[in-house]
Amino acid sequence: MSKKDYYVIAYRILAYLYECVKTGKKVSLEYLTAETFSIDESYFDYILRNLFKEGYITGIIFVPILGNELQGIKITQKIEITPQGIEFLQSNSMMNKAHEVLKTLKEIIPGI
Repeated sequence: MSKKDYYVIAYRILAYLYECVKTGKKVSLEYLTAETFSIDESYFDYILRNLFKEGYITGIIFVPILGNELQGIKITQKIEITPQGIEFLQSNSMMNKAHEVLKTLKEIIPGI
């Protein structure tokens, strides 16, 4: 599993949002960017879209893009992890593998 794998990036996003909830810190929208994870914008949108559709996060707005069947994504200041997202973060086997990869790289939540 590489640090650009879907589950690794999803883990980092969910872990960051969960840490913000637990500590009462305001979510930094500057952290939640494709550049933070060194990935393509469309891949980042894909990950956020699916985390939202699975009910793991809230605070995403879908913005229609003319001539494109997919919609763009806007992250709002109200983005947060849901209880279902916390459960997924803590009990999913792929999330556990992602955690081990990131623990080795010491990159779970840079800056926190």
